[in-house]
Amino acid sequence: MKTLRLPVALQQAVMRSLREKLLQANQHLERDYPEPKVVYQQRGTAAGTAWLQSWEIRLNPVLLMENQQAFVDEVVPHELAHLLVWKYFGRVAPHGKEWKWMMETVLGIPARRTHQFEIETVRSRSFPYRCGCQQHQLTVRRHNRVLRGQSEYRCVRCGDRLLPGDFQQSENSI
Repeated sequence: MKTLRLPVALQQAVMRSLREKLLQANQHLERDYPEPKVVYQQRGTAAGTAWLQSWEIRLNPVLLMENQQAFVDEVVPHELAHLLVWKYFGRVAPHGKEWKWMMETVLGIPARRTHQFEIETVRSRSFPYRCGCQQHQLTVRRHNRVLRGQSEYRCVRCGDRLLPGDFQQSENSI
């Protein structure tokens, strides 16, 4: 996978937001939590993830480039809140009352669980397969396994083996 080069100014804006919100949280909570590591390796449709044990925030570089200000204002604090909640409360529900409190009361950010970014550019490619009753979409990984002869997949409804190609009723069907 080709790595996306992020502008230095954008990375600096991310770090500035992280440091401001961490300082704000440390003052409010009367703690001295260290700065988490920021990695730009999140893939798929997630904007970011918080890795609790490694004290790390992973950001999706494609969505970051497409939604720069929203990432700085919302995604970075969202992921930081997960880390802070884990340190302050221990293991709790990911978007529970503790996280909501951390977002709204401590960080001063509206607590939204999911982003509303356009995800077409990061959506996984899928491949059409068919069986006797419907069309299916297989992921790239499953499609490649079929091509290499390593796997075959069956429809849970009719039990037929899935075959590559669009679903079309034959002309002889009634």
